[in-house]
Amino acid sequence: MRSHYKLIVKALFLFAFALALFSSCVPMKKQIYLQSKDDSTKSEYVNNNKYLDYKLQPGNNLFVQIVSASTDASEYFNAGYGSSGNIYYDAAIYLNSYSVNDSGFVELPFIGEIYVKGLTIDEVKTKVQGIIGKYLKKTMVLVKLVNYNISIVGEVRRPGQYKIYQDRINIFEVLSMSGDMTTYAKREEVVIVRHTENGSKMHRVDILSDKILESEFYYIMPDDIIYVQPIKGKNFAFSAFPYTLVISSISLFLAILAISK
Repeated sequence: MRSHYKLIVKALFLFAFALALFSSCVPMKKQIYLQSKDDSTKSEYVNNNKYLDYKLQPGNNLFVQIVSASTDASEYFNAGYGSSGNIYYDAAIYLNSYSVNDSGFVELPFIGEIYVKGLTIDEVKTKVQGIIGKYLKKTMVLVKLVNYNISIVGEVRRPGQYKIYQDRINIFEVLSMSGDMTTYAKREEVVIVRHTENGSKMHRVDILSDKILESEFYYIMPDDIIYVQPIKGKNFAFSAFPYTLVISSISLFLAILAISK
């Protein structure tokens, strides 16, 4: 009986060892953002000049408004909603926007078609301002990209599609909108799917490294898809070592053994 008891106890310890071996904790080094390879604590300024202004593509929607001291003149060019129209919610802005057609043109009231494919928002604004300047003086042109959406999926707390209302947003701001990554996210290989004129292309970035601050993918573009992959062995991983589970399992087996004696 004694030898049988020793055998069971040995089996319990083997079980605990196997649990510790095949289940792993996610180390903090795999969760801390912006790590420096030289482990320096010295603060440095990083100037990311690789930001590329978004180039308009067919299917984009532009909100264009002409603001003038003359209300009648503004309404003439703004197709009715005028210079003081209250357009605050998404549906109203979308309905009052102008779509870039397959040929790269956008058609504005009384101005006609303007070729905007491949242009930035500022370039479109300058182009429209030049045309309006022939008819009105002391005017201001407002141009905004309407359908600015970003999708984030995978190992984040709130995956989904998010609307962006600012001209520029970086990857950490997007992650904060989604509630940050989960413990099991593969932070060293985040996939960014970017749409270009030639199709979609995947890029992988490491946000554990501070080098991301200098990357051209630090800033997120309209219609980007961010996919956060899970770490390998996610099903067997723990955010912290399961001491309670191991001790409880051993205690349960010992209790059962004591009762069965």
